[in-house]
Amino acid sequence: MIVITPSEMGGAKGKGLAMGWTEERVTLLRKLWAEGLSASQIAKQLGGVTRNAVIGKVHRLGLAGRATPSRPAKRPVRTARPRIMGPSAPRPMRAISERPLVVIPDLEPVKFEDGKAASVLTLSDSMCKYPIGDPTDPSFAFCGRGSSGGPYCADHARLAYQPSQAKKRRAQGQPDELRRMLRFAM
Repeated sequence: MIVITPSEMGGAKGKGLAMGWTEERVTLLRKLWAEGLSASQIAKQLGGVTRNAVIGKVHRLGLAGRATPSRPAKRPVRTARPRIMGPSAPRPMRAISERPLVVIPDLEPVKFEDGKAASVLTLSDSMCKYPIGDPTDPSFAFCGRGSSGGPYCADHARLAYQPSQAKKRRAQGQPDELRRMLRFAM
């Protein structure tokens, strides 16, 4: 049987580093560690050992404390550059009465012949599935009116599917904010 020692393998897991820990190297390790150098920096200065070997030796020697921490120097905080935008006229605020309001229809659920409103169990594909009331309330029901090509009747579809704010502005002839900003950027 052939036995190969770690020193014959090249030490440091085959990296070809076969330097041992002599008394001089341990003294230099202690000095560099006390100065606050990192394990990588110490390994480079010692030569022939890896960062992990330095960390292991420091641990075995019990050199936990340092004179100075090996943190990178603090960089000054960079302040954000001010944004320069082209001149723009202040946008007039619309009065509350001018803002378009969605009129919420006050529709009662459709009652069947038995006097009961539409429930999850009685809904069909052609019925409006708009919920009316609090789901925890026993009187909770669905609209139940005829739906036209979607899950809701015409009144509830108008309520549920509102156009986005940009589409509303474009419909009223107002430019939307993104287009206005892109126009100034070019």
